Amino acid sequence: MQHMGFCLWFFSHIQQRDSRNWATAGPRLRLAWRRARARDGCITMFQAIRKIFARPDAAPDAALPAGQRVYAIGDVHGRLDLFGPLIDLIERDDAALAPAQTSVILLGDLVDRGADSAGVLRRARDWQGQREVHILCGNHEEMFLRGMEEEEVFRHFLRHGGKETILSFGVDPKAFNAADMAEAQQLMRDAVPADDIAFIRSFQDSMAIGDYLFVHAGVDPRVPLAEQKARDLRWIREPFLSHADPFGMVVVHGHSIRECAEDKGNRIGIDTGAYMTGRLTALVLEGTGRRFLQAMEHADGTITAGEISV
Repeated sequence: MQHMGFCLWFFSHIQQRDSRNWATAGPRLRLAWRRARARDGCITMFQAIRKIFARPDAAPDAALPAGQRVYAIGDVHGRLDLFGPLIDLIERDDAALAPAQTSVILLGDLVDRGADSAGVLRRARDWQGQREVHILCGNHEEMFLRGMEEEEVFRHFLRHGGKETILSFGVDPKAFNAADMAEAQQLMRDAVPADDIAFIRSFQDSMAIGDYLFVHAGVDPRVPLAEQKARDLRWIREPFLSHADPFGMVVVHGHSIRECAEDKGNRIGIDTGAYMTGRLTALVLEGTGRRFLQAMEHADGTITAGEISV
């Protein structure tokens, strides 16, 4: 009975306090009730409902500045066959929405593993000439550049999909397979155009828009965002992935493969392993909204692209 009395008082109180919120609260109220009933009962339900009717001084959801829209794309890894359809989908999606200041952010690892890294680089550069496209440097771009000069890094590069990248620049497979390490490295130097090297060197380490920070791999939660090291931005997994507290901004990243894109609140991971799963994912941000687009290769080899639920 005490709970019932409190219920009547509480609903009366919040309805009088904010009738505008009450008018639109039905779906959220039902969700709060289901979640509360599954956890701790009546009192927890009231705590959940209080969050629905939070005062304006409560912490807002992460948002982009008004009038801006962002499409962030996960690790492409040489899959030009997926990258092209996803670009086309993004262009259609953006054109169908209200006009906005639209930015595209590629989260790095354009190269390696897949069959056509050279083609992905060309398509990304062409796209950058047509609209605002920012490209982040991933660990595979780092290996690509350092591997041209450092033999030990070149060995590491080859173990992680570098051979496919070199062959995509037109190197003869028989000549490459017959070469020793130094000769293979020289084949790469001779094959990769200077324009492509300069293009990769232009990639950024990070980008911030509104309440979002875009990086390739993640951040070190023990270090302020303004003091992050490039190596962590390109390579980190732990303790970033298991960190549950806020980072100060919502971190959008790739690098760590998951079957589906994951929204953890403090971070959003969109590397769905395109080179091995046939799924290349993009995150769409506008205001406080979040959506996901994906290009997918099916069992019969066909590729489709559309919006997905996560």
